[in-house]
Amino acid sequence: MFSRRGFLGTAALASASAISGRVQAASIPEAPTMDKVVMQPPLHPISGPDYRPVVTLNGWSLPFRMNGDWKEFHLVAEPVVREFAEGMKVNLWGYNGQSPGPTIEAVEGDKVRIFVTNRLPEYTTVHWHGMIIPSGMDGVGGLNQPHIEPGKTFVYEFEMKKSGTFMYHPHSDEMVQMAMGMMGMVVVHPRDQSFRPVDRDYVFVMSTYRVDPGTYLPQVNEMTDFNMWTWNSRVFPGIDPLPVRLGDKVRVRIGNLSMTNHPIHLHGHSFAVTCTDGGWIPESAQYPETTTDVPVGAVRVFDVLADNPGDWAFHCHKSHHTMNAMGHEVRNLIGVSRKDLARAVGKLAPDGMAMGSTGMAMGNMEMPAPDNTLPMMTGTGQFGPIEMGGMFTVMKIREDLARDDYRDPGPYKFPQGTVAYEVTAPAAEPARQKPGSPPMKNMKM
Repeated sequence: MFSRRGFLGTAALASASAISGRVQAASIPEAPTMDKVVMQPPLHPISGPDYRPVVTLNGWSLPFRMNGDWKEFHLVAEPVVREFAEGMKVNLWGYNGQSPGPTIEAVEGDKVRIFVTNRLPEYTTVHWHGMIIPSGMDGVGGLNQPHIEPGKTFVYEFEMKKSGTFMYHPHSDEMVQMAMGMMGMVVVHPRDQSFRPVDRDYVFVMSTYRVDPGTYLPQVNEMTDFNMWTWNSRVFPGIDPLPVRLGDKVRVRIGNLSMTNHPIHLHGHSFAVTCTDGGWIPESAQYPETTTDVPVGAVRVFDVLADNPGDWAFHCHKSHHTMNAMGHEVRNLIGVSRKDLARAVGKLAPDGMAMGSTGMAMGNMEMPAPDNTLPMMTGTGQFGPIEMGGMFTVMKIREDLARDDYRDPGPYKFPQGTVAYEVTAPAAEPARQKPGSPPMKNMKM
């Protein structure tokens, strides 16, 4: 749990440099931490302009304290342990006890002061991706500021000049630190509450890891061959569902700090991309989509009217990105009899992996499970195996949800006659047209 104790205190700081000494340290706000891996309730504002707070998928928003007209936050960069899903934990680097770090929320025009304490074994910085701020606050180590050495605290001060959705991540040994999970989201709400309001507002960041089966540490030098595709450093079935009340206008904010693009697809609805990390898209330039591609180092925000009740898949449409611990060297044995082969392979390579002779559906894989890894495809629904992993979850639209109820409503109760069903007496073989025969009636060839 995080602690908000002390967030109503006062402080006096006027510099944007390293903080040291007892006098200065006494004015640094405490740093809340989080030990939950499930989505925390929205953090409603208790002062200043009102806004609809975001809900972070498998995450939380960072509390702040007011110091005069400054909002003060405290990030702690530190080693963390993140559970990707039940049965697999990974040693990462993050902020305030988790990777990714907590979402930072503010309002357009706010003056913010963000303290960053470094508890990593090497120096770091924080870059405020997409935000219009003074050059000396941009967080590129060596260019805009000194690196934050281990044990030191720096403070960033700037005004939130525009509303929108942004990210934060290091610009110091960036390859290692981002590959270890150092990232988070920033949401700046419009000061005008009538500007494009929504009923529910979700946010998450996408990242990728290479974690070899049986190990606990990402391979930070990997550039292309990833096997864990995560939303907020969680994989299905560990990713929270998105509970939504029927008729709600829903906003989903997606950041991409992985090494590839992700075409994100929502079933059962069409939506409009309304914002990027560059700003809001004019309504005249929006068009309907069911899939939006999120490039590397970018943010895409879409708004959708939840007018179709049910359980709707929400996922990356690259098929390998909806799998866990994907082994790219698995031999393809589709159509090959395994009667004798499996016995022979088992003697030579007891830990070998082979695709089933009819594919990779559950039960057709010969895969021993090392410690601290996950099945490639997993999850169970009310009709059987879901056979997904990685970047997959479900938007659950229900008529009877309360306004601020974000609990999982459970499986959808399908109205009678609305579920696909088996034909009781199928034909032995469907009629087929033979090559060279005349066209079937009412058909043009």
